[in-house]
Amino acid sequence: MASPQANAVTNQVVTRFAPSPTGFLHIGGARTALFNWLYARHHGGKALLRIEDTDKKRSTQEAIDAILDGLDWLGLDYDEAPVFQSQQAARHAEIAGKLLEAGHAYKCFATSEELEAMRAEQRANKQPMRYDGRWRDRDPAEAPAGAPFTVRLKTPQEGQATIRDEVQGEVSVKNAELDDYIILRADGTPTYMLAAVVDDHDMGVTHVIRGDDHLNNAFRQLPIYTAMDAIEGGWPAPTYAHVPLIHGSDGAKLSKRHGALGAETYRDEYGILPEALFNYLLRLGWGHGDREEITRAEAIELFDLSGVGKSPSRFDLKKLENLNGHYIRESDDAVLAPLVAARIEGDCDTDLLAQAMPVLKTRAKNLDELAEGAAFLFAKRPLSMTEKAAKLLDEDGRSRLTAISAALAKEKSWTIGALEATTKSLAEELELGLGKLAQPMRAALTGTTTSPGIFDVLVLLGREESLARIDAQAA
Repeated sequence: MASPQANAVTNQVVTRFAPSPTGFLHIGGARTALFNWLYARHHGGKALLRIEDTDKKRSTQEAIDAILDGLDWLGLDYDEAPVFQSQQAARHAEIAGKLLEAGHAYKCFATSEELEAMRAEQRANKQPMRYDGRWRDRDPAEAPAGAPFTVRLKTPQEGQATIRDEVQGEVSVKNAELDDYIILRADGTPTYMLAAVVDDHDMGVTHVIRGDDHLNNAFRQLPIYTAMDAIEGGWPAPTYAHVPLIHGSDGAKLSKRHGALGAETYRDEYGILPEALFNYLLRLGWGHGDREEITRAEAIELFDLSGVGKSPSRFDLKKLENLNGHYIRESDDAVLAPLVAARIEGDCDTDLLAQAMPVLKTRAKNLDELAEGAAFLFAKRPLSMTEKAAKLLDEDGRSRLTAISAALAKEKSWTIGALEATTKSLAEELELGLGKLAQPMRAALTGTTTSPGIFDVLVLLGREESLARIDAQAA
């Protein structure tokens, strides 16, 4: 792992994203990862990844894979291999031993029954639920021989601690509000509070950027830094930045009904492009003037913690989809084509899809809409008809298709301009508006009443297929 002393000398910014692999990479976690990544990249520092997999009952390889896949899809790369917290348990226990030896921690022999009785009394007296320090100053020799024990941190009891948070500003907590929490369980395994501090130190983390639901944890973790700095030096506390959480569009805590889903869901089920989700997450709680559309390169150049707001941001799926529509229109057609092809049943020609993209993507807000719009290109005859399309192919509609087929069959130049001129000429000859010909023609060619421009459709399908589809529905 990196040396924090080296980082202090070089003034290199080091951030970390530290997810627990108990589920997917949800929207809140993805934004935390993005902010950490951007801060490191903006300052020319290092972005690191730590998988906090100490909860073996809930951590799964499937979740680890989903998190890594989601980060990769968003384009968030890391400067070192991921650190797995479960593999550092011996190091965590070593630090607990140093704290114990130096008197900054102590052995607690309280049984689970004693602690439950303590909590019951606190509930009855309507007191805060805190460990009462019953073993803080007792001699371990008072405990029965061989009795199991936990190791608790001896936290300050007087005065207050103050954090100058890069987002929240100056925040203070009275030390009396903190209890002596467990840093090493009875089975010798470390708790989150100890493991996170030791890992952040050993990884050389200089800035901890995370959700403001962790703000209280910062005050509980600071005494470990203070104690270890006194023991061996070189344990400066990191700079903290606690970012307000994301709420739903109604202002309530974000849940699945609001869109608190995994990154892979937005990719696989919603058809969102990574560039769009990157941009949208960036704007959830951070801003630069009135800018809405910000490229990755611009984000790296502009991002800093001063732009992070103090109020919770609101997740709005419609805004995400509108932004996604922008990125679809900006995307290279050759890049979009295989993404859309994967959403179309059966075989499809990606070259033809790429050719069709300019007319398909003008209004599409997601990849599914692109796939739906492109489906007519690969439909097999006889085409299935929507109810509205079938109504256009009444006796008059089929009669007009016969006239259209005859006129188009004579067309030597199968281009948009030539086909449009021929069709307009036929409409004038039949004393009809152009729409009276275009509507049944669209139904016959696509099986629907909505499609790209009808002459674009004719060119994309080609002469042979276009005439065959028209003739199949003509009178």
